[in-house]
Amino acid sequence: MSSTPMLRRILAMLFAFALVGSACSSGDDTSEATDSDGNTVTTADDGNGDDGDTDNGDGEETIELVQGDGVLAAVQARGTLKCGGNDTLPGFGIIDADGEFSGFDIDFCRVLAAAVLGDSEAFEILPLTAAQRFPTLQSGEIDVLIRNTTWTASRDGSEQATFLHPTFYDGQGFMVRSDSGIASLDDAQNTTICVLQGTTTLLNMNAVLGDRGISFTPLEFDSNDTLQPAFVAEQCEVWTSDASQLAAFAATLDIDVTVLPDIISKEPLGPVVADGDSQWAQIVDWATMATIQAEEFGINSGNVDSFLTSEDSGILRFLGQPVEDGDGNSAVADVGLGLPADFAYNIISQVGNYAEIFEANLTPLGLERGPNALWTEGGIMYVPPFR
Repeated sequence: MSSTPMLRRILAMLFAFALVGSACSSGDDTSEATDSDGNTVTTADDGNGDDGDTDNGDGEETIELVQGDGVLAAVQARGTLKCGGNDTLPGFGIIDADGEFSGFDIDFCRVLAAAVLGDSEAFEILPLTAAQRFPTLQSGEIDVLIRNTTWTASRDGSEQATFLHPTFYDGQGFMVRSDSGIASLDDAQNTTICVLQGTTTLLNMNAVLGDRGISFTPLEFDSNDTLQPAFVAEQCEVWTSDASQLAAFAATLDIDVTVLPDIISKEPLGPVVADGDSQWAQIVDWATMATIQAEEFGINSGNVDSFLTSEDSGILRFLGQPVEDGDGNSAVADVGLGLPADFAYNIISQVGNYAEIFEANLTPLGLERGPNALWTEGGIMYVPPFR
């Protein structure tokens, strides 16, 4: 019995030494403060002699929120959504003739800005190459990545990233000059194939063509800006990418090209956020899915106001309007996401529903809805209930 107090003293001493050792080994001076919303903010000295905030490269400093509302609070405090995107892919993300970002993925950045900030134009696009996507997301330089990025098991498990509801279901295809004599993938034996670095496209090609015994030489590029002229100059006979991308580029090229019938993969594309903030992931998810639900309800940017007096309680809840209960009382439903009750109304009135976004950006390129049609129309676009 007499050993118990001694054991406790020994354990206490060991615990104290562990705390001291941990503090010494970190090499960082940290301090805590409370922001205006009551969240605890931790800052650390990075050894550069500054105040411990992180410079993201553009002269702005960011502070890591370790308690409270995380990314949501940071976006609201900043008043601007930072979205990682593309600037070289027609239809999805490109800088238009007016010098503005436009495209399918860009519109989903607008969707999220409308949901979180009530202003679909309160966003910034950081254009990223394929190889830059995940390091930039992990660094915290962007709040969300919406840039034709495929959801895979290895990325979900190793890239510190959370993938959300796909906005576009795609598959990897191949494009050739129409006079190349190549009618299918089996005709591509001993060809040179242009492909982007840091993509699932390269991995799929190596695996599938290797399994089929099709010999080829990959010619890798870091962006479409350099890949496209190489293909036009016949440095490669074949261009491989997501089928939607090939169709988009085919519509803009001055040469006669053919997209082969071969599709070798599934490519679900959609928003991605960094691991560790489930509330932010849910917000991005439900903002995205609101566009699909709106199309299912038949609500679009032109008629959304007429639905504010709908007799359908599900539509009223969706648009953030009061709904009567069985006792004659009415109240606006709060689903607990941290978003305004009328976030879906803001999205639809300012940006539009899924069909509007698709038709504005992808239909002009000749892309059909296919699997991206609603589940009620033979596609696989299906979302959980908004209640």
